[in-house]
Amino acid sequence: MIAIVDYGMGNVLSVRHAFEKLGHEVSLTDDINQLKEASHIVLPGVGSFKAAMEEIESRGLKNDLIALAKTKPFLGICLGMQLLFTASEEVEQTAGLNLIPGVVRKIKTDYLLPHIGWNQLTISHEHHAFRYLDQAFVYFVHTYQADTDAKYVVAEAEYGEPITAMVRRNNIFGIQFHPEKSADVGANILKTFLEEVST
Repeated sequence: MIAIVDYGMGNVLSVRHAFEKLGHEVSLTDDINQLKEASHIVLPGVGSFKAAMEEIESRGLKNDLIALAKTKPFLGICLGMQLLFTASEEVEQTAGLNLIPGVVRKIKTDYLLPHIGWNQLTISHEHHAFRYLDQAFVYFVHTYQADTDAKYVVAEAEYGEPITAMVRRNNIFGIQFHPEKSADVGANILKTFLEEVST
């Protein structure tokens, strides 16, 4: 069973539907016992980093999510990916889950923000399982992005500067764009995530 963390912020229903279309049983929950029973943990999210972390902490989930990420396949999507990092500069300096070293900061670009729409991925040569996605188009909606070491970056896009689009640290994955809104490409990315962490 795949558990989607329900903390009151995010595109949880569309993410749930995306995994169900792949044939998986999905639970939408903030119950720690259900999260512990799951085979995979998915952390979605839309909105403010600070508000998201406050909600996670108010539900007593922060330490449990950190612990679960050490033992289970863990996927952050959109804001959920940003929460994986050490901190964010959005609104004010706010600590994240610190599962991947790095800081979330505003995109430095002359283009309009937020970055909305279809953009092309460039896949790192270090991440062979995702090479088939090189030059594929996916759907973004965001203003902030993660600054992290290149060794964690699976894919980038370009929006006036390189945008960290996908990250990985062992069994922890992050996707900045919306796979559930990226048609067949997005479905294939979720499928690859599930296959990669099962091997």
